[in-house]
Amino acid sequence: MKTVAVIPARLASMRLPRKMLREIAGKPLVGWVYEAVRSSSLLSDVIIATDSEEILEACRKHGWSAQMTSAAHRSGTERVHEVSQSIAADVYVNVQGDEPLTRPEHIASLLDVMKDPAVQVGTVKTPCPPEDVLNPNAVKVVTAPDGLALYFSRATIPFDRDGTAPRYFKHLGLYAYRKPALDLFASQPESTLEKSERLEQLRFLENGIPIYVGEAPYDSVGVDTEQDLQRVAEILRKW
Repeated sequence: MKTVAVIPARLASMRLPRKMLREIAGKPLVGWVYEAVRSSSLLSDVIIATDSEEILEACRKHGWSAQMTSAAHRSGTERVHEVSQSIAADVYVNVQGDEPLTRPEHIASLLDVMKDPAVQVGTVKTPCPPEDVLNPNAVKVVTAPDGLALYFSRATIPFDRDGTAPRYFKHLGLYAYRKPALDLFASQPESTLEKSERLEQLRFLENGIPIYVGEAPYDSVGVDTEQDLQRVAEILRKW
């Protein structure tokens, strides 16, 4: 199947201003993400989708494929939808622009989910490290035995009422969509749970579109804060 990866990248970030262009070892964060995604042999193309002329110019300077998209988009998924209007593919992969530790194995696990033509939306989880179980910046997911996502939350789910020590899974910032799912997402207003949790994937669940979740053995670190940036920089220096 033809698979195109899109990396939504906006310059306006609330918690870490201008984070897409913050440098690690002389390279902007968005470039680390682009090159990490580009390392997968399963992708037909990788495109940075931005609303910033400054990001676009940085991409041109380094030879990273990029496309301008509307500044009106409220989520990365809406930005991916715009790209899907002009570039045909069987599956569109959305890799968050602040996920520089993305690995080919993450993308392989994601696309395994999409081998079933009935699956409209897929994503990836990994065992949640103990330090992230209570961290609201690390999104948790609970799934049915067949991989169907039951819920995503910044809260610690499932709640351990009786001290049974359930397994916690961290949701990683990668998604795969078929075009009809993207079209429906873009046609719907921001949903109630989406607004509450600030998690765009909940719009799919609230509109009756199932999300199936693959599992990867490798964790990732999304860059949301200055501390995250320093943590990622240290990890990348050792790679």
